[in-house]
Amino acid sequence: MNKLLDIKTFGELKKSGYTPRSIKQELRENLIKQLKNKEAGFEGIIGYEDTVMPDLQTAILSQHNILLLGLRGQAKTRLARLMVNLLDEYIPYVAGSELYDDPFAPISWFARTSIEEQGDNTPIAWLHRSERYTEKLATPDVTVADLIGDVDPIKAATLKLTYSDERVIHFGLIPRAHRSIFVINELPDLQARIQVALFNILQEKDIQIRGFKLRLPLDVQFVFTANPEDYTNRGSIVTPLKDRIESQILTHYPRSIDISRKITQQEASLTKEQRETVEADGLVKDLVEQIAFEARNSEYIDKKSGVSARLTISAYENLISTAERRMLVNGEKQTFVRISDFLGVIPAITGKIELVYEGEQEGPAKVANILVGKAIKTLMIQYFPDPEKLKRSKGNNPYSEIINWFGSGNSLTLLDDQSQQEYKDLLHSVPGLKAVIKQFHPRLSENQQLLLMEFLLHGLSEFSQVSKSFLDKGYAFKDMFGSLFNASFNDDDDEEGFDDDKY
Repeated sequence: MNKLLDIKTFGELKKSGYTPRSIKQELRENLIKQLKNKEAGFEGIIGYEDTVMPDLQTAILSQHNILLLGLRGQAKTRLARLMVNLLDEYIPYVAGSELYDDPFAPISWFARTSIEEQGDNTPIAWLHRSERYTEKLATPDVTVADLIGDVDPIKAATLKLTYSDERVIHFGLIPRAHRSIFVINELPDLQARIQVALFNILQEKDIQIRGFKLRLPLDVQFVFTANPEDYTNRGSIVTPLKDRIESQILTHYPRSIDISRKITQQEASLTKEQRETVEADGLVKDLVEQIAFEARNSEYIDKKSGVSARLTISAYENLISTAERRMLVNGEKQTFVRISDFLGVIPAITGKIELVYEGEQEGPAKVANILVGKAIKTLMIQYFPDPEKLKRSKGNNPYSEIINWFGSGNSLTLLDDQSQQEYKDLLHSVPGLKAVIKQFHPRLSENQQLLLMEFLLHGLSEFSQVSKSFLDKGYAFKDMFGSLFNASFNDDDDEEGFDDDKY
């Protein structure tokens, strides 16, 4: 290929033996090489190896235009962008052509005229594959002129041309994506009349601009993305256009915690300092992912809207930053993520979930806390015996000493800005807490021990063994029955007109 880049004229290109291909042939043949060489392809895409990827590769081999259909945050746009890697590194075009015309099949007036006048001396330039990608977000204000083109009166006046001359046309995004990949994101948001303008391009491979008889046989690989929610809420893909898109591929969310965790760890943007000073145990990483899984099944969240993978990425970044902030405030050199640090992920959750009516009644912050609690409850039984089963079995309960301590009127307050020593002393003040950790997880570092000690308290609260109340800067753990009694007593007082201000 480096030798080809030395070619400067059309005549030299012919002598080199270069064979032109359509973009769909190019993608197909390069994919065939990749598959034969057992190369991975589509680097950075995790969890689609046995589902989406085979369908996408089949569509490319079939030389189809593609519709990627799925909820938000399912890597649809990333898949489209990575298709660029299947293109040839460089392709030749007629130098100076705004449509990057293939010298063997020129379509623009400029390229046709250059070859007619100069023949084999026509200058040739080379286009890198990174420049052969165009992306447009479909919005209601997109016009036919934006996508296809329109007459440019300024060009007509400057060049002293009549409006019947094709040189007065200002080409839109799609003609300028000739010999490239063109992506339209959120296709249903495109107005129906604009979608109709795409019919000819997909079927007859040409465009029509106002009254011109011009026919441009464009060579474009189209990739469309859409969210199923759009079909009902904002718009739809008109049936004739959908019929012209040969392959529709369904994407999905990660199907396991392990896959979801790999995606988050790959995408999370952490500084070198954060990676070196903040320790994040596998438990807290899994807990972040479990929050998303709980959200996708929550009665408070609109399932049609989906829960983006960006939720876990943002939540993990916030989690690390919350621990880092505490470390800096306390003048410590290193720290580790605590369960109480999950208060810091609430802003990352509330901005990325669409609530149904019941969720709106609860409020986004409360729903976020509910999701964190459910995630803790789900993971609790993976680390410790199920408190509900122990209660039913009436056997030896390893949590009894902890529960009895709270039942004796003791309480524990964990704040998000407590130093490591304060945090350690508080957890060790609960009798039996460390013993349970030692019993079920004997080989842990001190930081992991402390993390599991706090995790166990949160887990017991989710199983209604102890009471947990939310504070502005942390949590307070108390006796479950005492809390219920006090709540009931206060309710009765309120009903009788009990006035705190009088006493």
